[in-house]
Amino acid sequence: MPQNTFALRLLSRFITAALGLLLVATAHAELADKDKPMNIEADALRYDDARQSSVFTGNVVITKGTIVMRGAKMDVRQDPQGNQFGNLYGTAAKPGFFRQKREALEEWIEGEGEHIEYDSQAETVVFTGSAVLRRYRGTLLNDESVGNQITYNSRTEVFTVKGGAGNRTASNPSGRVRAMLTPIPDAEKAPAQPAAPADPAKLRPSEQLNEKNK
Repeated sequence: MPQNTFALRLLSRFITAALGLLLVATAHAELADKDKPMNIEADALRYDDARQSSVFTGNVVITKGTIVMRGAKMDVRQDPQGNQFGNLYGTAAKPGFFRQKREALEEWIEGEGEHIEYDSQAETVVFTGSAVLRRYRGTLLNDESVGNQITYNSRTEVFTVKGGAGNRTASNPSGRVRAMLTPIPDAEKAPAQPAAPADPAKLRPSEQLNEKNK
């Protein structure tokens, strides 16, 4: 094979491999919500350059990758490293709203609270006051937790729920945490491990038959 033909084929393979790595990196980055820009719409904005903070009021809507947040007021601050910290406020009648897609799954996390604290550096969301956290599989509600304060970590996908006096209602006078968990559908359950077969009975010659044949 001529050397120039071999070199062209080698170069072609190298370019193909490089493009493949680039596509993989791009696909993964699309799910990294913390690195996406935060877009905010509201009726009014007040910006404080000294504090590097912005206060949005009136029908506030925030989008950041797959994240969507809505509320009456949003106070946003950004540090020199580019980490974003937000305090979203709603009311008991119309709490703040948060929604985010789970990575590599057709599942969504939705939460509500009178106050929602967002931290892009720690990748946590804290819902306080009439807090609710739901997990949807597609459009179907799968799990729901209710408490006075719920902390959700999107990096570890772990959440904690606290009850107490602030969680007391007419239907829940004790203020205890409540949760609804849906069983895994049969079609998605891990296959059961088959039981190990029993050892076959060992055959041995009959002593009586041997005695008769003698």
